[in-house]
Amino acid sequence: MIEVYRPNGLSGNCLGTIAIGDVYKSEWMTHALPGWQKYCDRHDLGLFVVTADLITKEHPKWKKPTWQKLLLGQVLKEEGIGAINVCYLDTDILINPMAPNIFDHYDGRSYGLVSQIKNLPMPLDLVMRQYVFLRHNFYDRGYPLDSVVFMPLAKQYEYSGLTAVDDSACAGLILFNVAELADEMEGWFQKYDTQTASVTDGDQTHLNWEMISSGKVQWLPYEFQALWVYEMAWKYPFLYTAHQSNKTLIRECIEASLFSNYFLHFAGSWHESDMWLVGDIMADPNVIKTHADFQDYMKQPLTGEPKGLIKPAKTNMSSD
Repeated sequence: MIEVYRPNGLSGNCLGTIAIGDVYKSEWMTHALPGWQKYCDRHDLGLFVVTADLITKEHPKWKKPTWQKLLLGQVLKEEGIGAINVCYLDTDILINPMAPNIFDHYDGRSYGLVSQIKNLPMPLDLVMRQYVFLRHNFYDRGYPLDSVVFMPLAKQYEYSGLTAVDDSACAGLILFNVAELADEMEGWFQKYDTQTASVTDGDQTHLNWEMISSGKVQWLPYEFQALWVYEMAWKYPFLYTAHQSNKTLIRECIEASLFSNYFLHFAGSWHESDMWLVGDIMADPNVIKTHADFQDYMKQPLTGEPKGLIKPAKTNMSSD
C-alpha cells in the first residue's frame, strides 16, 4: 500500500504522494521522481508513495484517490512510518532539486497551503483571461471564452452548499503535522459522501472550506506551488501557437520557470497539463549547476557599491 523510497531523516519530515494505477505510477517515477529524490537527499527528507486505495471501494464513504490524502496521516501511524510532518504532493508536480527546504517555511501546527488566487506574481484576472483566450484560439475553438472558470469564489462555495471563505488553495500541495492533524483530516473524509458535488468534481472546494474554516492555515509563498497554466499563459504564450510540439522549447520553458519557482504543478486536464511528460527536465548537469549557483547567489549580501562603468564585449550578432 505504501512504498518508502527514502526513510525519514532526523527531522521526521517527508514528501508523499498517491499514484494508484500503473500509468500514474509510471509517469510519476519517470518524470517527477528523479527531481523529488534529489531534493529529498539534499534536505534529508523521507519520501513515500501510496500505490493502492487506502479504503476499499465497498466502503460507503469511499472516494477517489484525491480525497484519500485525508487518510494519509492515520495510515502512516498504522504502518509505523515515523513521519512527523508530511508534505503531500500530486504526482504531476516537478521540483527544482536546488529549491529551499519547504519545511523550513512550515510552523508544524497548521495546514500549509499555497493560494491560487492571492499573492500571485501576476494579475489573476488577466492571466486567466490569457489562458482561456489562448486555449480557445489555438487548442479548440469550442473552448468557451466565458465559463465556470470565472465563477466568483463565493459562488464556488455556494455551489457546494458551503458558506464562503476568502481564499482557495490548489489542493495538490498540503503540509500537515501527523500528530496534530491526522484525526481531523480523517474526520473530514468520513464526513462527506461518495458523490459529493463540487464545481471541480473533486475534493478541492470542500478541503479548502474545511482547512480555512479550521483557522489553522499557514499560507506559503507561490513559489512552492507555481501553476504551470498561469506560468505558460503569462510568460510563454508562444507555446500555445507555433510551438505546441516543440519538446525542446517546452523543456527549456519549464526549466526557466523552475529557475524562479521551487515546485511547479501541472494541474488540470487540458494540453498544458501534459507538458511535464516531455521528459529530461533538469537532467542536464549544467542546468542543475546554474540553478544551484543562483540559489547560492540569493544568499549573498549585496552592498550596492559602484564598480565603475562596465560595458559588454562586442558580439557577432547579425543585424538581419
